Amino acid sequence: MNITKTELPKESVLYREKHYFDYMDSFKGELNGKRDITTAEIGTAFFTSSPQWGKKMFAFRNKIVKMFGLKTGINNKMPLSDNFKLKAGEQVGIFKIFEKTDHEIILGEDDKHLDFRVSLLYDKIQDGTEGNSLTISTTVKYHNWLGILYFMPVRPFHQLIVPVMLKRVIAKLEKNPEL
Repeated sequence: MNITKTELPKESVLYREKHYFDYMDSFKGELNGKRDITTAEIGTAFFTSSPQWGKKMFAFRNKIVKMFGLKTGINNKMPLSDNFKLKAGEQVGIFKIFEKTDHEIILGEDDKHLDFRVSLLYDKIQDGTEGNSLTISTTVKYHNWLGILYFMPVRPFHQLIVPVMLKRVIAKLEKNPEL
């Protein structure tokens, strides 16, 4: 499975505000098969695809940022039940669902040091000549020097974990249509 770094897709809800962000990245992967995939399936796969080393890094991050009064998401549970719908305003761990369309979920968080958004964009090819794709895009807007300082060590790990997660999400979607 090939994961490539790409530009923020024009089809993304985030694209219309791209001038606002201080940082953006996008990673795209192709999906095998022609079946339709729902945003709920994509969300469930995303929230269950973090590698073990990523979970450990996030736990370490939570311990550090708690000392600075930043949000940790520790008390938020992941609602991965059969009725998992990803409604706007719903909190899933550290992530708040900001928007959901038929093909995209926008999640993220606003904090005093920075705001971030993650787009999970499913692109179903209409002509049937190519495969469908899934793109994970991340945007960050700094509010102050703490946001810049916070993201400096996070950035390289972010760029490592997102392609791994995307590969795992796609594998889950291709292997088990019911999740």
